[in-house]
Amino acid sequence: MRFAEIGQQLRAYRLESGLRAEEIAARLGVSRAALYRYEKGEVIKLDTIRRLAELLKISPLSLLGIGVEYFGRPAAFQERLRQVEEQSDQVLQVGGAICYPVSTDAFDGALTEAWTEAADASSDRLIARTQVEQMLGLLTARKKLHQARKPNIIAILGEGSIRRMLTDGAAPGLALSERARTRCRLAARAEAEAIAEQMESVPIGLQIGLIAGPEPAGAFMVLRGRERAHVVGSVFPPDAYPTSATGVAFITSADEAIGTHQRVAEAAWRDALKGSEAAGRVRALVQECAVE
Repeated sequence: MRFAEIGQQLRAYRLESGLRAEEIAARLGVSRAALYRYEKGEVIKLDTIRRLAELLKISPLSLLGIGVEYFGRPAAFQERLRQVEEQSDQVLQVGGAICYPVSTDAFDGALTEAWTEAADASSDRLIARTQVEQMLGLLTARKKLHQARKPNIIAILGEGSIRRMLTDGAAPGLALSERARTRCRLAARAEAEAIAEQMESVPIGLQIGLIAGPEPAGAFMVLRGRERAHVVGSVFPPDAYPTSATGVAFITSADEAIGTHQRVAEAAWRDALKGSEAAGRVRALVQECAVE
């Protein structure tokens, strides 16, 4: 068994459960320190895995990295995605408005302001603030990881998704002050302009295309490392507010899933707009949405 991977999955599923580490440790009959050691990759008995799976309401196979992993909480999904990215040298993204690991600081700044304002307006401000800080920390960790590893990325973004981002701004759906919503729209515009620049300049290790027609029913990623490949399907965009997003994300390393998603991605890349043509289309969207 790969205990390091089991530990990573244990942490993600702990976040998914909504239980605090102290609660899980108490129910398991171990110290909180012991639980954290399991998460760091310490040897763990099969019986302990079974009991943990019962507590977390998942299959023991999920903790062993067999089958499909499901996540209904954005923070748990972001943590597990970070873990998979940590082992990946190649990333292929299909769908969505942005490629988060290479997004701008302006986007993060707008998210921070919007989420903090929403948390402060919550009925339980302390809990909401804690969840926001946790999610922002996970997103920051993903960017730092990208900067350290610099995997090769091919991102095929959706024209419809970019248009919605430009119309609604970052962090859509939140009831924000006029000042915060304006900043979110300005950040979306800056992000789209940065995407157009990346399409034209093609930085080393990054290629971005544009799906001008209908987008795939759901955005997904294929991540490949030296030992394993994973497919990640998500209904949670990176700017989804931690407590308001509803849906289920999945991660699997099944060969059939990887092969099927790879074929769809290759077809999408073949048909996508690229280079100056794609950049021109994105800049046209920016102007259209500015007029609207």
